Amino acid sequence: MVHYTGIYVAQEGSEWMSCRIFQVDAFTREPFKGNPAGVCLLDGPRDDEFLQNVAREMNLSETAFPLVEGEGFHLRWFTPAVEVELCGHATLATSHVLWEEGIAPLEAPIRYITKSGELRATSRGGVIELDFPAKPEQAVEAPESLIRAMGVMPRYVGRNQFDYLFLLDDEQAVRHVEPDFHLLRGAGARGIMVTAPSDTPDFDFVSRFFAPGVGIDEDPVTGSAHCCLGPFWAARLGKTELRAYQASARGGELLVRVEGNRVILAGHAVTVLRGELVV
Repeated sequence: MVHYTGIYVAQEGSEWMSCRIFQVDAFTREPFKGNPAGVCLLDGPRDDEFLQNVAREMNLSETAFPLVEGEGFHLRWFTPAVEVELCGHATLATSHVLWEEGIAPLEAPIRYITKSGELRATSRGGVIELDFPAKPEQAVEAPESLIRAMGVMPRYVGRNQFDYLFLLDDEQAVRHVEPDFHLLRGAGARGIMVTAPSDTPDFDFVSRFFAPGVGIDEDPVTGSAHCCLGPFWAARLGKTELRAYQASARGGELLVRVEGNRVILAGHAVTVLRGELVV
């Protein structure tokens, strides 16, 4: 049986507990790159208003809220505007914190109960592997308003339960996309990913991700998008192990492995801030 300790900090002379909070750069080996995520270690159940207020205060693309539940953790993710059903980089950040702080044993996988079912994280030689559900897309006809908002003409358009996927001609086309975020807020989906083959042998494909409808104009590195991009490129390239680069201003690297209806997302993380939430 796995036991978890050290979630909260007792206040001297007080009956209440304060939550420990962290900021972690995910899918990078270097601080100030990758995708920053908040991780708030809950001392007990909190209502949605509290979680949303903390996420708004952190003002990061997502803040994760793990709470000990049995031999694992109940895990939720909030942007500054809404709760989301699946988030890769904040799950990777959470796992990094739980291991780094000695809350979870490094030699055992971490089990998360989420709105997207059970997820698992495993540490392998300093690399964190996330076991996530595959979220493949299906071909659709994109609304003209969406194409106008993105300002590009895609070679292919797909959609899964969360997002649209635009396949563009090449990496430079992906890097030069400049959406109209005001128009994009009415896209009717969580977000839009744009992708193309990589121009270099270092990576198999590149992407960017835009989600102004949930409060994120451009997400620096989006793990959950690769639950779609992984199967998409695996089918086109005829390989199940892929190296991906998300070409945002911060940039981030992912290793993606497709295993049937699951996608393994792997990467590094760096803690850049430790603190205490005292409200």
